[in-house]
Amino acid sequence: MRKPEGSLRRGWTTGACATAATKAAYTALLTGQFPDPVTITLPKGEQPAFALAREALGRDAASAAIVKDAGDDPDVTHLALVGATVRRGAAGQGVTFRAGPGVGTVTKPGLPLPVGEAAINPIPRQMMQAVVAEVAAEHGDAGDLEVEISVDNGAELAKQTWNPRLGILGGLSILGTTGVVVPFSCSAWIHSIHRGIDVARATGIDHAAASTGSTSEAAVQRLYDMPETALLDMGDFAGGLLKYLRRHPLPRLTIAGGFGKLCKLAAGHLDLHSGRSQVDFDLLAEILEALGAKPQLLAETRGANTAKQVLDLAAEAKLPLADAVAARARGTALGVLDGETEIEVLIFDRGGTLVGASPKYPHG
Repeated sequence: MRKPEGSLRRGWTTGACATAATKAAYTALLTGQFPDPVTITLPKGEQPAFALAREALGRDAASAAIVKDAGDDPDVTHLALVGATVRRGAAGQGVTFRAGPGVGTVTKPGLPLPVGEAAINPIPRQMMQAVVAEVAAEHGDAGDLEVEISVDNGAELAKQTWNPRLGILGGLSILGTTGVVVPFSCSAWIHSIHRGIDVARATGIDHAAASTGSTSEAAVQRLYDMPETALLDMGDFAGGLLKYLRRHPLPRLTIAGGFGKLCKLAAGHLDLHSGRSQVDFDLLAEILEALGAKPQLLAETRGANTAKQVLDLAAEAKLPLADAVAARARGTALGVLDGETEIEVLIFDRGGTLVGASPKYPHG
């Protein structure tokens, strides 16, 4: 989705919505009344107020739900109904969490939660524990509570996320470190890349593949017969991948993508989005000149409209341009890493055919 012009409206994370719903439900359990709107304090001090979309009060439990507003961010959970049901727990147990309908359960190691736990991330848990303590202190309660978080239609929405690949099954994760969604920050995507690396490391994967898109991912998976946990949906975020990999290395990494995207990586760009980096046709001409291209091809390259046009011209001249670009892209990647991860770069065309490859796996 293209970023709109002008100033963009911020939104709230699923973690913030779950926290507000928890506060409203717990207050009602103790007082019989739902605060509406309900105000919470976020980790950086903001105090947003949330209107309740649904509420229910029984003798032993109370529930409230809030429609998530992601602002102007193209978030898959925008307008999702995030709910909390609270029940009294055993004396001294504190706050415990359960995955309700639409919230996933962790089934693989490597995530910041143990296997078997509800996919409610640590910061949202801390936020909910804080509001429970706040309400308990205000009304003289012990604060021993079971909190069940749900997301309407969450199991279907989760299919559009990395959760199935990360081993989070049954629904969405409850996320957020600040409570605020910054439009088009793409933080959720980069966060998913990081969690993918964590799961790969924890499950003993020694060879992972990071791809710019679905075509290159399918091609590299076929080439190496890789399990799904070895596949990292890098997209445009080469920097987000490589900088995290520098701190959390894997033995081997294949970077796979189309020619245009990897031309940008070859030029030193770590953000491959069309709005933030462009193909450098002068650089392609320099590479072709080093490969022995004739002056006419160099002129056509400098005046080309697309990277594919240049690749086709090089193929007609029988010059291994894609191999050379892959080698330079590998050099960019190695410049970010510290040498612990062996790197290979593969370039595929739109049909998934391998058209270029860097030297395979040597360091340096």
